[in-house]
Amino acid sequence: MNIDKKIDWLLRIGVGFAFLYPPISALANPYAWVGYFPLFVTNIFPDAIILLHIFGIIEVIIGLWILSGKHIFIPSAVGALMLFGIVAFNFSQMDVLFRDIPILLMAVALMLSSKQTAEVSA
Repeated sequence: MNIDKKIDWLLRIGVGFAFLYPPISALANPYAWVGYFPLFVTNIFPDAIILLHIFGIIEVIIGLWILSGKHIFIPSAVGALMLFGIVAFNFSQMDVLFRDIPILLMAVALMLSSKQTAEVSA
């Protein structure tokens, strides 16, 4: 396995794990996670626990898709946008969310890598 494939594999594991852990944790302790939804979202969808689990299903799909390595640009872009939104709408909690910025950048790296791979193979 060449170094680029190893780097891609490590990035996919890191980002995939970051999207799989929260929904699993939310099953045991949903109230630790619902506070990250912006107020305007919870006003639209008042049952925050159901919203959390719907969001969790999306996170699981993204995490598994990223781990699969298939058409990686799409889940990486969606994941990066989700992470950007979480940080942007919860900026006051940067002491906790600062870790999401490196994960966001890892997702962007996967996006760029997928574009480079597509260009090389074309």
